[in-house]
Amino acid sequence: MSLRLLAAGAALAVLAPLTAQAGAPAPGGAGPAPAPVAWTACGPRLECASVPVPLDWDKPRGRSITLAVVRHLASRPGERIGSLFLNPGGPGDSGVAAVTARGEALDALTGGRFDIVGWDPRGSGGSAPVSCFADPAERAAFWQDQPVPTTRADEHRYLAKTIGLARRCGQLNGELLAHLSTADTTRDLDHLRRVVGDRRLNFIGESTGTLIGLTYANLFPRRVRAMVLDGVEDPVRWTAGTASALAQSFTDTDRTWEQFLALCEAAGPDGCALAGHGTTAAERAEAVLARLRQAPIPAPSASPPGELTYGEALTLLKFAALPDPAIWPAAAALLEAAAQGDASPLEDIARGYANEAFHRGLEPGVAILCADSPARQPAAAWPRVVHRLERRSRIGAAPQGWAVGAPCASWPTRAVDRHTGPWTATTPNPVLLVGTRFDPNTPLVNARLAERRLGNAVLLTHDGYGHLSHADPSSCVQAAVGRYLVDLTTPPRGTVCPSDRLPFDPEFGQPVPAP
Repeated sequence: MSLRLLAAGAALAVLAPLTAQAGAPAPGGAGPAPAPVAWTACGPRLECASVPVPLDWDKPRGRSITLAVVRHLASRPGERIGSLFLNPGGPGDSGVAAVTARGEALDALTGGRFDIVGWDPRGSGGSAPVSCFADPAERAAFWQDQPVPTTRADEHRYLAKTIGLARRCGQLNGELLAHLSTADTTRDLDHLRRVVGDRRLNFIGESTGTLIGLTYANLFPRRVRAMVLDGVEDPVRWTAGTASALAQSFTDTDRTWEQFLALCEAAGPDGCALAGHGTTAAERAEAVLARLRQAPIPAPSASPPGELTYGEALTLLKFAALPDPAIWPAAAALLEAAAQGDASPLEDIARGYANEAFHRGLEPGVAILCADSPARQPAAAWPRVVHRLERRSRIGAAPQGWAVGAPCASWPTRAVDRHTGPWTATTPNPVLLVGTRFDPNTPLVNARLAERRLGNAVLLTHDGYGHLSHADPSSCVQAAVGRYLVDLTTPPRGTVCPSDRLPFDPEFGQPVPAP
């Protein structure tokens, strides 16, 4: 679960109205041909549109919602293969924002042969977004910058907040919450495929976007042309319940933390601020966490002055630092400042992960998670659930268990349409799976399981760090993905691609000169 939707600067989503629509297609592409899309220019090589889909795909002529869609036009239209759909995960991250930012790069990756298409999944962004408060002030007052809890007293206070959040979400969103499952979104995707005129689907799914891909491949296997799944989730664990879904997502979180510290030590004091203090980088960082476990660290020059809590530190490590190796040197410098007794820079950042914008971004993702993975435990049992999860990950369990999972224990609605298997379909062409060796959110084992389950899949292992292969650039991975999407050529089974540079390299992220 990437949870990039938690960015503090996300725009406020306004709940889209549900309107009656006639003539909507039936599930699976049956029924009348969809109406053509009214595209309008919205940027360089970009066109935007609003596409209506049924709220309930079992009632195609009933109420509808509108999906926000964007496409980056192929730079070589005369050699165009079709459309390439992108879902960046989240769940609930904006595909419109992703294609707007990355369309040019994906066009280059695929030789200009595809229109790159993104959409905001239902319940998020510009597509009937979930919002659980009447306005930002009400949301801010409700949370009052309360961080993820790590003490028993704070847990009980936070639990009461999650119960209240679930109640508010039910009151303000009504029947929408029952139609936000990955199966619903997959049927939306199939409709969008028809709308753009493609006979078969080309798709890149990242993080929880891989669940959309796996669901599509199992519901509509004959409609798949090419599918790249990067940062694979385990659909069996994901649909087994909230605690199971969370547990699989941080299988390698602590291992990635250990790699962060080992690479810091190897970089030495010139490359990593935690190194070279008479102890190892691991000992110095662990001392900071141990101190925070006992009491907050002062943040006298934060704005306003305050103190950094253990829960805030874990939240930053889980959601911000570990997924993104590009910021590992900066994260090490912030931890070193805390080791010296001043957590002010960390506290300023941490407040961005406990403010109104953070919680606003959280609501759609929680709604989608709860639709796919209803909790099997009541709210009163949730502290015990998090404590059990902490046995699997001391870094990831509290942030993800409380901020993401706890509301599902009180969620007011069950999804009408959930796909819980099978996951063993065979597609005409292989599905290309990409798994990163040290990924704090989607462990490599998930990609290995998917390769065994699917009847036609090939795993490309990225010997790198962070969440998703593009977080730790590998020209080897990029070349393999580009060849596959254009020519349907997969790398040999067992292929392992190195990263271009190690984290803490001063030139990390810069292209490696050609030999």
